[in-house]
Amino acid sequence: MWNMKNTMLFVASIIAVILISMSMANADEKTITPKEFGTAIAETPGKIVNFISSEVDKTKEYQKNSWAEMKTKWPWTMFKGNQ
Repeated sequence: MWNMKNTMLFVASIIAVILISMSMANADEKTITPKEFGTAIAETPGKIVNFISSEVDKTKEYQKNSWAEMKTKWPWTMFKGNQ
């Protein structure tokens, strides 16, 4: 099942993947000062609150639009017009 050609091809592909991964991981690292870290931690709750409130607003707008569309397409609207 595994002959010499398949084994060598497999080993070569593993080495290629390792070399490519090592070159990608060799990115420029930015050091973070303790002050920057503290500022980022302090800003996190505000960012979370802003994100959640914007998601709630988007959800409310979507629900309002979908309910308005549903009211025009719902089956009993044709019966209301006949009465």
